Amino acid sequence: MPIAISTTELRKRYGSVTAVHSLDLAVERGTVFGLIGPNGAGKTTALRMLVDIIHPTSGTLRVLGEDPRAAGPQLRRRIGFVPGDLRLDGRVRGRSLLNHYADISGDVAPGMIDALAERLHLDLNPPIRALSKGNRQKLGLVQAFMHRPELLVLDEPTTGLDPLVQREFLLMVREARNSGQTVLLSSHVLSEIQQAADQVAVLSRGRVVAQGAVESLRLGSIRHLRAGLADTTVDAVRTALAQLSQLGQIEVTDGDVVRLTARVNGDIDAVIKTIARFRLVDLAVEEPDLEESVLSLYGEQAPESSEKEKNNG
Repeated sequence: MPIAISTTELRKRYGSVTAVHSLDLAVERGTVFGLIGPNGAGKTTALRMLVDIIHPTSGTLRVLGEDPRAAGPQLRRRIGFVPGDLRLDGRVRGRSLLNHYADISGDVAPGMIDALAERLHLDLNPPIRALSKGNRQKLGLVQAFMHRPELLVLDEPTTGLDPLVQREFLLMVREARNSGQTVLLSSHVLSEIQQAADQVAVLSRGRVVAQGAVESLRLGSIRHLRAGLADTTVDAVRTALAQLSQLGQIEVTDGDVVRLTARVNGDIDAVIKTIARFRLVDLAVEEPDLEESVLSLYGEQAPESSEKEKNNG
C-alpha cells in the first residue's frame, strides 16, 4: 500500500534536550494511525515537524510524497491540521473564520461547513471570543475536515469535547478512512485510539517503544487469569506456581475450590500447563485493554520529562 507519511531517524533537539529520538514511522494511505504517549513523549513535536511548524534537527521526512520544508503551501492545502494547543480568539464570528480558511484551502463543498457544524453541535454565529474551550475545539475540527484533505493530522483533537461529540468525532474519523483519507491521530485518551486506529505507535522519551496493529499491541503484553482448582490446597497451588517468573499479582484463596487470580506477563503457555496438573473447575483468560498494555510498557520504560519536553508533547 502507498505510504502517506514516512520518517527515518527523525530527531529534534532543543539545546541539551532531545524531544524526538531517531523516529522511524511509515503510515499507509487510507489508514488511521495512532500515536500514544504521555506529556513529554514527543508526540506534539513529531506532528509539528510533519506540518513544517518546526524543522527537524536531523533525519528525513516525507509527507504525501513531498518534503514539507520544500513543498510549501501546495502541500499544506492537502492536509487538515488540528494543533494540540489550538488558540482561537477575536471578534470575528466562527462562520467568517471558516470562510476565510476555505478561501485559503480551497475546494470546500457547498454546505460542508454547516453539515460539520451541525454534527458537532456548533453554533457558528457567536464571536470566537465568546465560545467555550470545547466549542473552539469544534471549530478547529471543522476547519480541518471541511476541505476533505488527503491527510488529517490531529493532535489531541477531543480536548474539551463532551462524550457525545467525542463519539461523533470518532465516526468522522472512520468515515474519512473509508473514503480513502489518511488520519494521524495523537492522543492520551487511549480508548479513542483503541476504537479508531488501525496501527499504533507508542512513544516514550521521544522513542517508539512499541508499534503495530492495535490488537497485536494488546495481545503482546499481559493477560489476566482466573481459575478454580479442585482436590488441592492453597499451599500446593502456590508451590506449583512459585517457579513461574511471568506471574504477577497472584492471589490464591481457599473455599469450595481453590481460587487463583493472577496477572500473566508474556508467554502464557507454561502457566496453563502448570495449572492443568490440577483438576480445573473453571478457567478464564482475559486480554487487557489498550490502556493497561500501554501503562505496562511505561512501567518498564518510564518517560523522563523535562519542562521543555512537557511543552512539546
